[in-house]
Amino acid sequence: MELKDRLVAINRVTKVTKGGRTFSFAAIVVVGNEDGIVGWGLGKASEVTTAIAKGVEAAKKNLLRIPVYKGTIPHEQIAKFGGAEVLIKPASHGTGVKAGGAMRAVLESVGITDVLAKSKGSSNAHNLVKATIAALNELRSPAMVAQNRGISVEKVFNG
Repeated sequence: MELKDRLVAINRVTKVTKGGRTFSFAAIVVVGNEDGIVGWGLGKASEVTTAIAKGVEAAKKNLLRIPVYKGTIPHEQIAKFGGAEVLIKPASHGTGVKAGGAMRAVLESVGITDVLAKSKGSSNAHNLVKATIAALNELRSPAMVAQNRGISVEKVFNG
């Protein structure tokens, strides 16, 4: 399984001590195999490269499987995390990934090629990544719905 990592945001934080200012970095990273598997991680260190490496390690520890259906998602979904609220909608083939920075990184890492996305509320990269992953995690494929209801897949679509 080949995981690709994408850097979403780097935040420089300062700790003021009597000896002056100490800088450290927080990096939020998304990893995915572009085939339905995704995870995110936060790495903190005094150097950017170390922070990113730690973020990648953390991301590999919490991977999720997401149902991707013909390059898009099975249905519309809304999710919130903190002040960030996201809406993701399936799109027809050829639409592309219509999404902002932090959401785009997550959606592309999952392997979604056509999707419409909107972020409402906070634009905080950390909360947007968490909200997007929460929304993707809520998705249910037609096969899962059929299994849960104890009916055939055809019945899910035709009612």
